[in-house]
Amino acid sequence: MTDATARAAALLKEHRESIDRLDAILVYTLAERFKHTQSVGRLKATHDLPPSDPVREAEQIARLERLAEEADLDPEFARKFLNFVISEVIRHHERLQK
Repeated sequence: MTDATARAAALLKEHRESIDRLDAILVYTLAERFKHTQSVGRLKATHDLPPSDPVREAEQIARLERLAEEADLDPEFARKFLNFVISEVIRHHERLQK
């Protein structure tokens, strides 16, 4: 193995370790987020409120797109990601209302 190949392998290992740490942060952050949305869902079910709030959802999507642009992340990706999360939250809220 050449020195350049060894350095590349070491850099690759460092990047992968960072990715692994960030993946763990994402999972724990999503878990915390869903704990709060479950509380919201129970509150909505208790007070007979609709499981979705289209105005809030649109505001959140616009906010996340702005944050994505600031973070140099593709806003389209951010919107798709948040839409997926919102659809899961609504599904959970609908289940709580049954």
